[in-house]
Amino acid sequence: MKFAFVYHGGAHPQTPEETERVMDAWRKWLAGMGDAVADAGNPVGMSCTVHPDGSVTRDGGSNPVAGMSFIIAEGEDAAIAHARCCPILASGGSVEVAPVIDLDLSAESSA
Repeated sequence: MKFAFVYHGGAHPQTPEETERVMDAWRKWLAGMGDAVADAGNPVGMSCTVHPDGSVTRDGGSNPVAGMSFIIAEGEDAAIAHARCCPILASGGSVEVAPVIDLDLSAESSA
């Protein structure tokens, strides 16, 4: 099964040395999962939210996203085990774990 790991919060590194230490922790964590990493993803910038009435707020939303990855795991418990080792937890952040639902949106499938 594929899971989305959506990262929230966490403190930002304050020095180049701290940035390198944090990035090294992420590299080691991702490498340690081997083939389970379908897409390591990236950090993201401040998001905006488009509301049903078409209005837009540029405040990061109710729970701002810091980044995301896609991980392959046998099931939710295995995905959670991977998430429990995520470096963002050490800086006060959290990992939202959600199963990815595969959809076939090709034109041929609807014919």
